Amino acid sequence: MIELKTPGQIASMRAAGRVVGQALREVRRNARVGTTPLELDRTAEAVIDEAGAVPAFRGYQPSGAPTPFPGVICASVNDAVVHGIPDDTELADGDLVSIDCGAFVDGWCGDAAISFTVGSASPADQRLIDSTEAALRRGIEAAVADAKLGDVAHAIGAPAREEGYGLLADHGGHGIGRAMHEAPHVPNEGRPGRGFRLRAGLVLAIEPMLLPSGRDHYRTDPDGWTLRTADGGRAAHCEHTVAVTEDGPVVLTEP
Repeated sequence: MIELKTPGQIASMRAAGRVVGQALREVRRNARVGTTPLELDRTAEAVIDEAGAVPAFRGYQPSGAPTPFPGVICASVNDAVVHGIPDDTELADGDLVSIDCGAFVDGWCGDAAISFTVGSASPADQRLIDSTEAALRRGIEAAVADAKLGDVAHAIGAPAREEGYGLLADHGGHGIGRAMHEAPHVPNEGRPGRGFRLRAGLVLAIEPMLLPSGRDHYRTDPDGWTLRTADGGRAAHCEHTVAVTEDGPVVLTEP
């Protein structure tokens, strides 16, 4: 079932989204050569705790997951695309890091992700990050009342394909609200004019995941969570929680 949110409920989701945005900002600010993903996890946890919010990821176990997720953030480094478990491996100069974070405030969820390079970025990695951020912006701009989900998917995926990037197979964005994952699924590739019609009150987590080789395939680590590119190439992931309103899309997960 797809639930449309009232303006008051969207305001509550904005409170959760602001906490997520602040956590991601602090993680990015503290990420440097020698920092570990576990340290960044504690940084995000401190922001969420101080706000009186509840981490959305820790303890989450969807069907098919072998264990509950142990972290406050997903920390995916280099060829890890999404769902990386924070560990004590020190980040090195040039590492491409994707951080995904979610939090609940008063029962409402916000979910967002960023990608960045620690230290010096290679031109290819910077182009990949820029393209992923651009794909996210296009998806947000397409999320207007009376558009179709296919319009959002096409805006994300078609230009990314033209640039030579792959899109993580079987993964995309999702509805969000009282639960972190709600209907509808938001694909990162599709045909314009097709699919569910967007209506004011719909809230979506839009999240492109770009792979540099033009291939979509991935493999799963033994931990059962971390998804890596099949060919070892680096990947990037960006996400915002976005409300569809009569006045246009509203990003809820900015600090």
